[in-house]
Amino acid sequence: MSEREAETGGVPPAVTWGLLAAFAVHDLEELATMPGWAAAEVDRLRRRHPKVPERVWATMSVTPGHAATAIGLMGLVVGAASADGARTGGRSPFFQTVLAGFGLHAVSHVAQSAALGRYTPGVVTAPLVVAPFSLWAWRELRRAGVLQEVGTRNVVSGAMMFPLGILGVHLAAFGAGRLARRARAPRRPAARLPSGRLVRIPRRGTGALRPQGGAQP
Repeated sequence: MSEREAETGGVPPAVTWGLLAAFAVHDLEELATMPGWAAAEVDRLRRRHPKVPERVWATMSVTPGHAATAIGLMGLVVGAASADGARTGGRSPFFQTVLAGFGLHAVSHVAQSAALGRYTPGVVTAPLVVAPFSLWAWRELRRAGVLQEVGTRNVVSGAMMFPLGILGVHLAAFGAGRLARRARAPRRPAARLPSGRLVRIPRRGTGALRPQGGAQP
């Protein structure tokens, strides 16, 4: 820490922008492994529970596009937290909350992998990148004295919202995927009546077309 940072009680940029860098390294692992891992898990569960409707398994699938969208949205949140932390010298409650949640996120990764007894996306960089950086950054914040402005207990309590944030970006990615599929879907063909008028073919179950003014069957 420089003399100026010590006088102002701030922290170096490596603490604030380092959060975004550590997130990027961690989520590159998740981006590379999540779709394939999710597909294998769905296949395993499908074989174990054959009576579950197929639409349930379809909602659990994670495409590369879904993973990229969810990670990108979460990256925006982490980036905003890092920027706010850099602007305030690490004093930002938003930055400290996201930092605490990021560190706790490493524990959940390791716990999930241990419970399943196999690899889960992100479990490699969680103990090698996420946890060491979070502990170091938290120590730097404490050394600078900026944690007193928020309170460790309040920060940790607020960090419990981090899993809800992850759920939220996945739901947003799922919604974006549905909208994209609808936009790419081909339009229904039009039927030409004897009069030459074009009429859009109705959706299944809405009944058959009848020429207007014609004889009823």
